[in-house]
Order: sequence, then C-alpha cells, then structure tokens
Amino acid sequence: MAMITLNIMPIAYISKGLRVDEIVKSLHKPDFLPEKIPLLEAIAANLPGMIFQILQRQDGSIFIPYISSGCKYLYELEPEAVQADFQVLYKLIHPQDIKAFTESIAVCRTSFTPWHWEGRIVTPSGKLKWIQGTLQPELQAAGDFLWHGLIIDITDRKQAQEKLQESEARYKAILDAIPDLMFRISRDGEYLDLKSEGANITLSREEIVGKNLQELLPSDVAAISQVAIAKTLDSGILQTCEYQLPTSLGIRDYEARLVVSGTDEVLAIVRDITDRKQGEVALQNLAQKFAKAFSCSPDSITISTLQEGRFIEVNDSFVNFSGYGRDEAIGKTSFELNLWLHDRDRLNLVQELQSTGVARNLEVEFRQKSGEIITTLLSAEVIDLDGVPAILAVHHDITERKQVEAQLRFCAQRDRLLAETLVRIRSSLNLEQILQTTVTEVRQFLQADRVFIGLNNANLGVRTLAESVDPKYPSVSGWSTNDEAYLQELRNLLKDNLVRVVEDVTQMTVSPKVKAHFQKFQTRATLTVPIMLGNELFGALIANQCSGSRHWQPIEIDLLQQMSEQVAIAIQQSQICQKLAELNTNLEHQVQERTAQLQQKMQEVEKLHRVKDVVLHTVAHDLRTSVMGNLMVLKNLLNQGVGTDAINRLCTGEEVGEQGAGGKGENTKLPLSHAQSPMPHAQSPIPVSRSIIERMIQGNDRQLTMINSLLEINSCEKQGIEIKIEPVQFSTLLGGTLVQLEPMLTQNQATLKNLVAADLPLVMADGTRLQKVLVNLITHSLQNNPPGLNFTVSATIEGGMIRTQIQDDGVGMSKVECDRLFDLHVRDPQDCCSTSIGLKMYLCRKVIKAHGGEIGVMSNRKRGLTFWFTLPLLTKKGV
Repeated sequence: MAMITLNIMPIAYISKGLRVDEIVKSLHKPDFLPEKIPLLEAIAANLPGMIFQILQRQDGSIFIPYISSGCKYLYELEPEAVQADFQVLYKLIHPQDIKAFTESIAVCRTSFTPWHWEGRIVTPSGKLKWIQGTLQPELQAAGDFLWHGLIIDITDRKQAQEKLQESEARYKAILDAIPDLMFRISRDGEYLDLKSEGANITLSREEIVGKNLQELLPSDVAAISQVAIAKTLDSGILQTCEYQLPTSLGIRDYEARLVVSGTDEVLAIVRDITDRKQGEVALQNLAQKFAKAFSCSPDSITISTLQEGRFIEVNDSFVNFSGYGRDEAIGKTSFELNLWLHDRDRLNLVQELQSTGVARNLEVEFRQKSGEIITTLLSAEVIDLDGVPAILAVHHDITERKQVEAQLRFCAQRDRLLAETLVRIRSSLNLEQILQTTVTEVRQFLQADRVFIGLNNANLGVRTLAESVDPKYPSVSGWSTNDEAYLQELRNLLKDNLVRVVEDVTQMTVSPKVKAHFQKFQTRATLTVPIMLGNELFGALIANQCSGSRHWQPIEIDLLQQMSEQVAIAIQQSQICQKLAELNTNLEHQVQERTAQLQQKMQEVEKLHRVKDVVLHTVAHDLRTSVMGNLMVLKNLLNQGVGTDAINRLCTGEEVGEQGAGGKGENTKLPLSHAQSPMPHAQSPIPVSRSIIERMIQGNDRQLTMINSLLEINSCEKQGIEIKIEPVQFSTLLGGTLVQLEPMLTQNQATLKNLVAADLPLVMADGTRLQKVLVNLITHSLQNNPPGLNFTVSATIEGGMIRTQIQDDGVGMSKVECDRLFDLHVRDPQDCCSTSIGLKMYLCRKVIKAHGGEIGVMSNRKRGLTFWFTLPLLTKKGV
C-alpha cells in the first residue's frame, strides 16, 4: 500500500469533481489522509485496464514496484506473476505486432520520451484483444528512471472502427453500383435530368428530359407522383410511393423515393420492385411451407442451444424418434435425457459447427427412452435466435439401412468366397479336382460337418464323387448300393429339380432304409441341391450337419444352388474340352493340308504376276517402239510437205528428203524390212492429204502418251511414286506452267485468268510433277469442250494447306462422274473422258496424295467444272 501512495501517476477522472492526479499529488503532502488510499485502490481496480510502474535502475536492472489488479482482467494473469517475470506480457503480443512494439520501446528507452503504442495481444485463453499503452518517464533523485504506465483495453473501439471502415466501404460500393433510375423533377412534374446507366429503360434520354409526368406516365401514376413531389417539397421529408406500370414483360411494380435536391425540385430514385413483391409473397408461402415441413417432416427436427444443447423446439417425429414427449424434451438438455450413446459425438458436432457453421450427414448413435439404440444421419446448422446461437438439427433414422448394409456385407463376403471358388474351379480342366475344390470351399463357408457330391448314373449307379468331411464323423466316400428300390427312393427326393431342405431328419417321413442310412452316417440335418445337365439329373450337391439339427439360412441355400449351377457348367466344360481335344487333332491335320494348298496357290499367283509383268513390258516396249517409228516418219513427211514424190520414195524405200525430222538436215530412212518389202502398186502413188497425216500423228501421240501412262502406273503400283520435295514458290511455278500451256490455249481459242497472289507462302512440292498435274487438268477440260473455253485459276490458304482451284465454263459432269474421275477403271466407250486422259487423272491423284494433299472435281451450278487440289505449306520443321 505504501508503494501505491508513492508511485501512482496521473490518470483519468473520478466522480464528485475530484481529479485522480490531484489525489496523487496530495500523497506527497504532509496532510495526506490515509483514508484516501482505498479510494485510489478502487480507482485502479475499476479502470478498464492496468496501472503499473517500472523502475529502471542505473545498473540496467528492471524492477516492477506496482501493478494493478486490472492485469488479471486484461491479460488473464495474476499481478504477482507479472511482477515475477515482466516478459510474460511480451509473449502475449500478437506476432504481427511484435516488431512495432519492439521499435517503439527502443525509441522510448533511447530518448526517454513518453511511450504510446497500440497493438494486439492473445490471452492465455485464446482471446484476441486490442490494447493501448502509455508510459511517462520520471527521473528519480538517485538517478534511476521510474516509468508510470497505463494499458487499457480498446478492443471495442477497434472493432467499432473496423466495422465503421467496412460500413463506409460497403456503402460506397453500394452507391457506385446502384442500378436504379434517378430523376430530377421540378415541382410542376417536368423531368430536368436523369441517370439511367445500368437500368432497364426503353426510352432515350432525349425522349424523357423536358417532358412532363402527364406525357409519359399513365394518368393515375402521374397523379400519385405529383402528390408525392408536393409533399416532399413542402415537408422536406423523404417520401415513398409505389405504383405499377405496364411493360413489354407485363405489369411491373416500382418504388419511387423522393428527396429535396434543390429549389422546387426533387431527386426521385426509381427501382423495379417486381421481384421483391413476388419474393415477399413467395417468402410468406415459404414460411408457411417451412412451418408445415417442420411439423410434418418424417425426420426428427430439433432446435437447441449451441452452448448447452437445451431443446427449444422439437417436432412430432422427434417424439416418435426418441420416445420422449414434447413437454418432457423442451427445456431439457440432450445429456439430461441421456440421448447420446457417446458423449464425444456431441463435442465433435459442436466443434464442427463452430469451425464451419454446418455439419452434414454425421453418423451418430442415439439412445431412445426405452433404451433401444438407433443410428441416424445428423445434419445441423447454426442459426441465430434473438442473438442466441442455436442448432437446427435434422436426424434421419438409418437403423434399418445399417442392418441391410450388414446383411449386404455378409452377402458380399459370400459372393467373394463364391467368386474365388469359381475361379479355382474354372482354372482347372481336371473334373476330379473341380469337384473336390467345390466341396471343400462350400463346407468351409457353411461351417457344415460334411459336404459331398453324389453321382446318379444308370450304368454306374449312385456313388460319391467328392467329399469334404469333419474327421469326427464318418465319410460317405466309397459308399454305393445296388438296391434299386432304395436308389429310386433317393432319386424321388430330388424330383422336379427341387432343393431338399431338412432341418431335422427325425421329423422326416422316409423308409426304414433311408433312416438307417442317416443313422449310419450320423446325419441330423441335410441340404440337397440337384446338379442338372440340361434336363437330366447328373447328381446332387449335399451338405450334412451331424452335430445336431440346423436351420438353413436362405443365403446358404442360395449359395448351394449357385454352386451346383457352376459345378454343372464346369462338368459340361470338362466334357466339351475332351471333345475339343479330339476335334483339335483332326483340325490340325486339315489345317496342314489347307496350308499346303494355299502355298501352292500363292506360288501360282506369283508366277502369274511375273508373266503379267513380262507381257506388259514386252507389249508396251514393242508397241512403243512401233508408235515412235511411225511418229518419226509421219512428222518427217509433214515437215517436208506431202506430195507424190515423197509418197513414191516412201513406197520404194528411198531416203526421204534432206531435212529430216525436225528440219535439221538429217536423212531419215525407213527400216530395212520396209524398204525391201514388195509393194504391188509402188508405181501407182496414192495422194495423202496433210490433214490425214496430222490426224495420224495425233493418234500416234495419244497412243504413245497412253503407253507411257500405263508404264508409269505399273511402276507406281509396284514401287510407289517417287517425288523430290523442295520449297516451291507456287505463283512462280504456276506462271511457268501457263507459259508452256500458251500454244495449247491459243490452238483451242481458250483464255486463262490467273488470280493467284504473288506473295503466297512457299509449298513443299516436286515442281516437275506438279506442272504435269496442272497441264493434265487443263488438258482434260480442253479435250472435252469445244474451242473458246475460259479458265480461272485461284489459290487460298486453309488450315496449313494451299488450296488451288481451276474453274472453267465448259460442260459439266454428273455427281457419279465427278466421284470416279480420278479412279483407275475401264472407261465406257461413251464416257466423256478417254482412256488416255483417264490414266492421266489417276496419275494426278497419285502425285497429289504423295505430296500429302487431296484432289477432286465438282460441277458448277451454272456450267463448267472446278478442279481443286491441296498442298502442304512449308513449315519450320520442313525448313
């Protein structure tokens, strides 16, 4: 107490007009009354913070002379603990504020100036608080520094500031984003200005500004608006009016808020409230529906406090669910009703709700009033009821489902064992091993004392094929009998392919022989399933219980039925495999014979191909030589001029002129065989016109072209077409080709318009072969049309390819002819495309395909054809 009287610094105000600092100063006066000390203690205890003193001695040591009891409220620490170690306060500072705190303390220590700091602390209980601290240094007579300090809790103020900042930002964003219509309207109802950005309005600004309410609005709406404007201007108070307007979307509801914005003018904010009106109606309906859903829901719905779990409201399903009446439950906690089977489930639920605000499908077990345990799926959310956090929980009873799931797990285990058994059964073709595996696995699953398979055979009688038995009981393996009456009785037990279920053999009505059989093998209960192969009884799969009677479960009966079916399949499979083995031996022999025949036929086909190649080469070579010889003679005659002397010399085998073919002064002489051939009318020359010689030359040219095409096609089919790819400027290549075609175009009175741009990208192509393609396509049109044809050549870039089109205005073709123009086929004699040009078309497609492009033709709507083909552009990879 003495320390308090010496070191309290000036702080705050107290009641009755007496200042705290005045009381502190009076402590040093001789007339200071000791009864004022409790007053100071009361002030320190009731301050929303902590008063303290720090003494910094000259040797650097720190001593805490005093710390008020507010330390416990502020820091959740006892004053004695802080006095013992002042650093505990430093450890509570928020990590993000430690740096600022350290820097402020350093400045204060260095300059001995008052210290002011605001920051956050985290109390031992985990609470986040904002604090404000001040320190006032005072130099003591001995040279020590005494720091008078006050730290107060400003959490509420900070939270208020944060909310204020958030509110200001929110309202600013709201104002910026208001989509409502805003009008400035005069007292007499004239529209002075408007703001329509973001609003749905059908009239333009010019159609509204300057107009009167009476001109744009229905009379009743205009009257309502005029009254609201007058009230706003006269009272200066915000006025609100609602009205309806017909629109293209139907009748819409609007709300107008009017405030004074100037002398005799108002600002009207107009909002479409149709959705709100509809929402209010829907909300009312929804509230009614929720009330009905709460009371009529088949699931239990409860509302309870978050903190204690005290029930506020429950529905009728909860009464049925828990066994407690509404009066028994409301006002009680779930723990008082002993509902939770595991108390930790309630703790987990609360933690989940506190962290996320919602919990979905938590599987929880509850205890009913009767003590019965049920399983539910619990979904819950935190709601606010008049400021009190509460839990809205829905409990869906899944007890029956869990029981079904347990049954399904048992079935899954059965199916797994069945599948494993079947895999082992089917993995073997040994019938004896299959049957033994079956009885072993079935006995293990059924936990039966004996499982065996009995055979029913007219020749072999009834005997056991496979058995698995508990060593404590006798085995039926090797048992057989020749008693036909006894055997017939056993067969009758399995008649009509029915399962025989006997839970206690002592309750059966059977012959003494069958009873003796049961006694001999100690059989007390039996389950027998027939094994059918088609409509015939092969045998039976039998399970025996020897230890006592047994109630056979449906799942066990089903297992035995499925197993008997699979055993029947395995038996059939074994029988089929035996037959297949026999057939396989015969099939291998037949395959060997057929293979030898196929090899012989392949040798014959290869021999025919060789003969075809020899014949084609020989005929083409001899025919080509003959045609070339005829061409040379005919061209020589044509160049010299066709006359009687030339014909005479030709007929007598003399040398033909001095110019020779091509006019180069060479002598061309007919072959010897021709020169020495007898000419019956050599002395009687036949005059030949120049046109006949020209037609003969044209015919020989076509034959030579056809022969060359045939040879090239044959080479392509055998070895593939060979192209030399290189970067090519397509416009340059086209220009060179058109120069070569100029004589042909002139001869046929044809024109060609070149629309190909000069700046097209390079293409990867074999220039020589591409020129042949262009020539062949234009030649096709020239040969199948009268003179005067007009061509248009264009090129475009499409998807990394250059697409070239050659369009003419000649005769068109049918769709069928267009589709097969580039195919290799025997041409009809009446076909517009001759065999020679048809071969060239086929070669065109081969060349374009080899370039990686496509080629085709289409008939124009009006007249003529359009040939097109594509070529790949040069890429960086190609470079």
